[in-house]
Order: sequence, then structure tokens, then C-alpha cells
Amino acid sequence: MPDYDILRFIWWALLGILLIGFAVLDGYDLGTAMLLPFVARTDGERRQVREAIEGNWEGHQVWFVLGGGASFAAWPMLYAASFSGFYIAMFLVLLALILRPVGFNFRDKIADPRWREAWDWALFVSGVVPALVFGVAFGNLLLGVPFGFDGDLRLDYSGSFFALLNPFALLAGLVSVAMLTMHGGIWLAGKTDGAVAERAARIASLAGLIAAGLFGLAGLWVAFGIEGYTIKSALHHNGPSNPLAKNVGRDAGAWLANYRIHPWLALAPVLGFVAPLLASLLVARRAGIWALIVSALGVAGIIATAGVSLFPFLLPSSIEPNASLTVWDASSSRLTLFIMLISVVLLLPIVLAYTAFALRVMRGKVRLEDVERHESLY
Repeated sequence: MPDYDILRFIWWALLGILLIGFAVLDGYDLGTAMLLPFVARTDGERRQVREAIEGNWEGHQVWFVLGGGASFAAWPMLYAASFSGFYIAMFLVLLALILRPVGFNFRDKIADPRWREAWDWALFVSGVVPALVFGVAFGNLLLGVPFGFDGDLRLDYSGSFFALLNPFALLAGLVSVAMLTMHGGIWLAGKTDGAVAERAARIASLAGLIAAGLFGLAGLWVAFGIEGYTIKSALHHNGPSNPLAKNVGRDAGAWLANYRIHPWLALAPVLGFVAPLLASLLVARRAGIWALIVSALGVAGIIATAGVSLFPFLLPSSIEPNASLTVWDASSSRLTLFIMLISVVLLLPIVLAYTAFALRVMRGKVRLEDVERHESLY
């Protein structure tokens, strides 16, 4: 069995991989939903946009479920603290995600244009709300969340939903919205044809520029306007999970410490800034799959930047810094992590194979003439 510290680090990396997988795969579904009312002007075009993602979105949500399951089993304290602090936000995400299958199923049940337009906007909400909330959540991680523990490690959360909507967190939310709008627009530009593809390419190109600009602004804010967290005492990487057994301080520029120690980690923020710019150029030139690949790298770079900057913190506490949760003191037992790792080694290849198979089966463009011809048969 691997050492406890190695298992903890592996599970930190796996959680990041699951979050990136969700953002890359279901991210273009969310981005496509956000773009639906703006790139499609006729009923046929709106069906064209929906069919560009209807074949795969359910499979992509597996990554979200896996991420939640991993945080529950590998990091129970993280799961408890985050779901207590972000409960209303998570509930909004759940409602928004429920709107997506309901919208797909009910939108065409009635031919009334007002009915269909209402469901199109509902699908827009199902894309923009999760994108915004996830970004706001990451922004609050960098600021710290108001929670603590008593002597028996019972959690106490003292914040509110509206306190999460602070200026920096909202900026992080806008980064997320712009990033996934770019990603969804690039997917649509390659998956559809005609006017929808042209409009999607234009919006995606603009969204890529906005995402890079907002990401750069957020980086400057983190570097010069936010105090990060640092561990001031010795911390045993193989020790028991007790977040109160350490001393934590707050210092200006502390979230940049990992980049100073390991300069190669700067690849993450560089990728998060440069890739959206390059993707913006590629989609404008209709580079197809290459634009989508570069966009996916940009999404991965932005999310990895947050994880690398926070490491080893998982959830800093703004009111009781010593209670902050880290990779080394908030995990499940060594045996639990090992059993879960075996499960992942066995099951993750199946998920990857299914995802690849589904994308291969659903490959090809959704053409407007095919959509309209299919519609005319009913």
C-alpha cells in the first residue's frame, strides 16, 4: 500500500482531473445552452443547436457526479464544509441542471412559439447559472470561507449566501462564464453549419478575448489585492486528519508561493491566459478541432491555476485560519484512500472509453437541412 502522503497527493490530483474533465466535457454543453437564444433565430436553428449537445450531455454529467463522490469519500471534511457554506449555491446549480433535461423533453411538446421561447431561455439559465456559481465558488476559495471547528471537530459555518457574492468572487464567476461561452461557441462552430456556425464562431472569438482579459485581471487581483494563506507550523504529511493541529497565517502574495518554489507550475496560468487568445484566433479562422483542443487546454489551465495556487489548501477558513482544510489533514483514512484508488483504476478507464465511444458515434455535423427535413416528417 502506498504511503499516506502519496495517497493524499494522488487524490488531490484526481479531484482536479475530475473537475477539469467535467469543465471540458460538460463545459461545452453549458456554453452551448448559454448561446442558444443568441446564435439561433428560427425554430429550426434552435433545434440544430440543441441537437448539437443532446446526444452526449447525460454522459458528461458523470464527471460531475464522480467529482462530488470523490470529495465525499476522499475528503469528508471538505465535503461537509463546502456543502454547508455553499448549500444555497449548490441548490441553485441543482435546479439549473434539472432544467436542462426538462427543457429538452418539454420544449417541443407544444407548438406555441411563446412556449418554445420560454424553454429556450430556461435552457439558457441551465447553462449560465452553473457556470457562474462554480466560478464564484472558486473565487471564494481564494478569499477564504467563514467556517471553523470546535474541540470535537464539529463544523460551524457563519457565512451567508449573499456574502459569497463579493466583487472578487463575481469576477471569478465572469471568468467562468466567458470561458465556457468560448468553449461552447467553438463546439457549436465545428458541430453545426450555416448561420448558426458563423454566429457561434464570432461570439466564441470575442468570449475567448474576454476570458483571457478577465483571467489576467483576476490574477493581478490575487497577486496584489488578496492575502493568501500559509502554514506557519510543522505539518506531518502522514499524520492524522486533524485540521486544528497546525498554525496558519495570512500574507500578501501567499497564493504565488508555489510558483516561486516551482517555477514550472507557471505553465498553468500561462496556458489559462494564452490558450483562450489562441483559441479565439483559431475559431475566427474556422480551424475546427484544433480550436476546440486549444480551448480545452485553456479551460484546464484556468482550473489548474486555482488548484496549484491553493495547494496544499483545499478550503481556507477566513475566520479561523488554523481550521483551514489542507491536503494533509482533511482526508479519509489511508485504507479508504487506497481502496478508492483501486476502484478508480478499474472504473475510470471505463468512463473514458465510454466517453470516447459516445463522441465517436455522435461525430459529424448537425446540418440545418437535415434537422428541418427530420422535423417535416412529424
